[in-house]
Amino acid sequence: MTVNTPLCFRGKTILAPMVRVGTLPMRLLALDYGADIVYCEELIDIKMLQCKRVINEVLETVDFVAPNERIVFRTCERERERVVFQMGSADAERALAVAKLVESDVAGIDINMGCPKEYSTKASMGAALLSDPDKIESILTTLVKGICKPVTCKIRILPSVEDTVNLVKRIEKTGIAAIAVHGRKFLVLSFLFVCLLERKKEERPQHPVHCDVIKAISEAVSIPVIANGGSHDFIKEYADIETFQKATAASSVMIARAAMWNPSIFRKEGFCPLKDVMQDYIKYAVRYDNHYTNTKYCLCQMLREQLETTQGKRLHAAQTTQEICEVFEMGDFYEETTAIFEAKKTSLETKMQGEDDQMEDPDVIKMAVRFDKREYPPQITPKMYLLEWCRKEKHPQPVYETVQRPLDRLFCSVVTVAEQKYRSTLWDKSKKLAEQAAAIVCLRALGVPEGKLCEGENHLINKRKRGDQERLISRDHGEDLPEPSHKKANFIEETSDMDVLKM
Repeated sequence: MTVNTPLCFRGKTILAPMVRVGTLPMRLLALDYGADIVYCEELIDIKMLQCKRVINEVLETVDFVAPNERIVFRTCERERERVVFQMGSADAERALAVAKLVESDVAGIDINMGCPKEYSTKASMGAALLSDPDKIESILTTLVKGICKPVTCKIRILPSVEDTVNLVKRIEKTGIAAIAVHGRKFLVLSFLFVCLLERKKEERPQHPVHCDVIKAISEAVSIPVIANGGSHDFIKEYADIETFQKATAASSVMIARAAMWNPSIFRKEGFCPLKDVMQDYIKYAVRYDNHYTNTKYCLCQMLREQLETTQGKRLHAAQTTQEICEVFEMGDFYEETTAIFEAKKTSLETKMQGEDDQMEDPDVIKMAVRFDKREYPPQITPKMYLLEWCRKEKHPQPVYETVQRPLDRLFCSVVTVAEQKYRSTLWDKSKKLAEQAAAIVCLRALGVPEGKLCEGENHLINKRKRGDQERLISRDHGEDLPEPSHKKANFIEETSDMDVLKM
């Protein structure tokens, strides 16, 4: 059993959250070179809530997969006790829902309150939260009370030192474990000539970091303060991390651009040759099937002034992970690693086939069918017909047992009716579709109508219409009749099945 050790935010060097940079390969590389804690890139709450948590047995990762099959967040056991999940949110309940979704796979949760980019501030997230302390307090308090993992936030400083310190003191009272402070200002200016629309201006990396303000914050609160923003002025090598920490009196230091350029900044022994760093990064990118566009972006950040070299131009032209590997003389590594994954995938498929064979219970009635919503009237499904038939025949209601294959994430459902089991031999994209297919198999085996449009008059639709008419007549006579119990049950089924139609 794995024992979770609560994160300590004192005396740590930390990989900062960076959009497009803070994906799994970079986080693991930073840990290898000596980072104590790594933050993932900011991920938006609404996008995360659409995701499904999936165990990837081939890569040995936990994936949060969007409806379009895109991997939004990928993590693994190696970082589980040291990765902080940063989200963008402007709503306490959404933030809590996301935190609960990922809580078992990460070491902490962070709310981004420092991003000055328009895509974030327009949605009242990021640095826009700095002008709404009540919302900040609501989000952080809800998270602290709602989850077991430590909660942090990352802010920018305000135009006034006094305002910044007062805000941080208010944040401290929410019970968060630490606060990261980017030492550059976020200014909000209003102009009447733009119809009172707010324009947001922020200090850029070329502006000096305000160590004095971070120091004032560190001295004003008792929770750990994580200093951020020193890459341009202070941090050129590992020894500079301590210099920046002393200048800000902070508990820990968070590094962004210096780590993006060369993640071996975290090595006490000094930098590794850039070629070795890039090859180490590529190994993780291949090992964890990182999308080639993200891999290329991160490598370009490392190359910087070398982008105009022959190697840089070849990297820029690469259109696949394999081509990227060839640019860095790692073609053999790519082929060997992908061969290992293919062998593992084949082994898992063989195992799944064995599990399928075990499901070949001779007592289960099987047919190769799928549920196609276009063949049925709106709001009418085979599951509703099967439930209605069971009630009419005085059988217990149908019982559905659904399993999901880990490798392809498809579903198969077995329905039990009157002690007989039925299932489709075809696997479906969702649990609800698999259940509808199982219901179709049962109805067809029983010779019972399943509600298809081609079957003619639909008695369930007529039944609903009659019920609606009876209630209208009752209302006209001033009566308020209770809804029949069978109608309530049908409505519950109807609501559940409509979710399938929406999918």
